[in-house]
Amino acid sequence: MQVWKFGGTSVGKPERMQSIRQLITEDGMPKIVVLSALSGSTNTLLSISESIIALQLQEAKEKAATLRAHYDNFIKELYATEQGLHKGQEILNKEFGLIDQLIATAPYTSKQEKEMVALGELLSTQIFEAYLQEEGVDSYLLPALDFMVIDEDNEPILSQIELNLAKVMEPVKNKQIFITQGFICRNPAGEIDNLKRGGSDYTASLIGGAIQAEEVQIWTDIDGMHNNDPRIVKNTFPIRELSFAEAAELAYFGAKILHPSTITPAKMKGVPVRLKNTMEPSAFGTLISEKSTDVEIKAIAAKDNITAIYIHSTRMLNAYGFLKRVFEIFEKYKTPVDMITTSEVSVSVTIDQTTHLDAIMTELREFAELEDPDMDQVIVCIVGNFWADKAGIAIKVLNAMKNIPIRMISYGASEHNISLLVDAKQKNDALNALNEGLF
Repeated sequence: MQVWKFGGTSVGKPERMQSIRQLITEDGMPKIVVLSALSGSTNTLLSISESIIALQLQEAKEKAATLRAHYDNFIKELYATEQGLHKGQEILNKEFGLIDQLIATAPYTSKQEKEMVALGELLSTQIFEAYLQEEGVDSYLLPALDFMVIDEDNEPILSQIELNLAKVMEPVKNKQIFITQGFICRNPAGEIDNLKRGGSDYTASLIGGAIQAEEVQIWTDIDGMHNNDPRIVKNTFPIRELSFAEAAELAYFGAKILHPSTITPAKMKGVPVRLKNTMEPSAFGTLISEKSTDVEIKAIAAKDNITAIYIHSTRMLNAYGFLKRVFEIFEKYKTPVDMITTSEVSVSVTIDQTTHLDAIMTELREFAELEDPDMDQVIVCIVGNFWADKAGIAIKVLNAMKNIPIRMISYGASEHNISLLVDAKQKNDALNALNEGLF
C-alpha cells in the first residue's frame, strides 16, 4: 500500500479535486490519501479566530459567510448529481454550524482556535470522500482524530499511531482507497490539536511509517525539489534523487516543498518518499530514500528570519563548562539553535524563534559579555556529499560568495551541509551567486 498526500493548491479547485480522483484510481493500487485544507481555508479560519479574540464577532460572522459562499460554489461545480450535491450541503451545514458555535464561544481560547483551524481539513476530506462515493469509488474516510496523537512535547507518538491505525483499518481493510486528514491530531488531553503549518506532509510520513508503506508520495504544484529557489533564481532544475539526510537538511533550511519533519518517520522505517507534481503527473519528480548519488553538490536552500547572538566568556582562557551553561539557557526556554561557531572564549549561535530572546539575553549576561544581536539574517545552506576526504568543496563555495559578506560559516558538523549566514538584504544575490558558481 502507498500513501499519497495532496496539498491545498492540489485540492483548491473542483477540477483539481476531480483530477486527483483520476490519479488515485488509475493504477488500481490500494492507497491512503492524505488531504490538506482547500487553499486559503486555513488562513481564513485563523482570521476568523483573530476577529473572535478581538471580540469583533460581527466581523467573524461576515468572514465565515464569505467562506461558506466559496464552499457553496465549490460543491456546485464538483458534484454531478443532485444526490451528491445534497450530501455536500449536509457536510457544509454541519461544519459551518460548528464555526457558528465557535464564534459564539466565550472565552475563546487556544483550544477553540485549534478546533476552528481543524475544520479546513475536516471539510476537504468529507467533500472529497462524498465525491468519490458519487463516482462509485470503493473508498472509506479514516478520521485522523481517531489515530493521530502527540505527546506533551507536541511530538507524534509513532508507536501509538501504528496501533491506533491498525485498529481503525481492520474492519475495512479490503477497501481500495482510504481518505484522511493531514495536519490535525489529538493531544494527551484528548483535545483537537495539530502538527503545525505544513503538517500534512508530516501526517503522510507518519502514516507511511506506521503501515510500512511501499512509498509515500507528496503531490504538490512543482515537479520535485529544485536545486535552488525557483522564485529567486532562474534556470533551476528538479533533483532526481536525494538521500534522507540530504532532503532533511534542505527541508529544515528552507526548501518550501517539504515540511522539515517529514523525513524522520519515513527514514526510521525505510519508506521512500517521492515528490510529485499534480500539474505534470508523468514527471519523475524527486525520490528520497536511503541511497545517495555521487553528485557532489545537490542543492541550495535559504532559511529566513534568523537572529545571530554573539557570546563572549568573561573567564577568558580555559573556560570549561562555558558551552554547557550557554546551552542550558536555550534548553530552559525551548529555543533551538540552528548554527554554532566557537573559539576558545567566544561562541556565536543563530536562532529562528525569538519569543524568549530578551530572557535568554538577560540570563546569558550573568556570566558572559554579549554583542547586540543581528536580526533579520538568513542561513544559506549548500547540500551535497562533502565527505572528509574530498578536497576543494569549500573553495568552490567561498569563491562563489567572494563579493558577498558572510557573517558565520558552519562546515564539518555534517557530511551533507555547508551553512553560511548572510544579511537578509544579501539573500537573493547569495542564491544567484552560488547557483552560478556551483552549477
